[in-house]
Amino acid sequence: MFDTIYNSVSGVTASQFFIMAAASILSGFVFAWLISFKIRAKRRFFIVTAVVPFIVSAVITFVSGNIGAGVAVGGAFSLIRFRSAPGSADEITSLLIAMGSGIAFGMGYIAYGVIILIGMAGLYLILSLLPIFEHKSMTEERMLRITIPESLEYSGAFDDTFRHYLRSYENAGVKTTGMGSMFRLSFKIVMKDPAEEKTFIDELRTKNGNLEISVLPYTEPQNQL
Repeated sequence: MFDTIYNSVSGVTASQFFIMAAASILSGFVFAWLISFKIRAKRRFFIVTAVVPFIVSAVITFVSGNIGAGVAVGGAFSLIRFRSAPGSADEITSLLIAMGSGIAFGMGYIAYGVIILIGMAGLYLILSLLPIFEHKSMTEERMLRITIPESLEYSGAFDDTFRHYLRSYENAGVKTTGMGSMFRLSFKIVMKDPAEEKTFIDELRTKNGNLEISVLPYTEPQNQL
């Protein structure tokens, strides 16, 4: 069951290739369907992820033993990286799993390829359900955005309010808005008492001229590993 279906003497037969193709395509679609429950991505991403194992396995099958063809294919794959948009860690990991299983399928190890795809999908779902990486200190973090007029000197303008209501705060950036007539300040904050959030916002409104203020769950910048 765990031996390769390819014979190094006679090469790859048509029946062996179609067995490999059926196994890689079927398990690829099962893998894409399973991870679609936890990864937020477009429909075409899951379609691509489903067919990647077969594409990689077919390439490995046809270049097996041919060093020149292998180098050429490796160069072609490297060019794809520079013509694709940056992806999230989830998307990149999914594609790496699909490519890893494709190598196993391409070498004729059908059982190992299926185990890599289905096993890693199951492991991903289990880890996503377990709260082992959801630390309380991280779930309490919020992103505070305050819009102020350009005439307001914002350096230290809110420090007294922050010290009263916040356990911790960190400057996360400043940018202009409203055609340069206003500034938008961003802070990563942790409230001392979440029940005081409205009182906290009301006090900030008295200092920023009643302009826009938002308190949102804090998330790391996208497209970064």
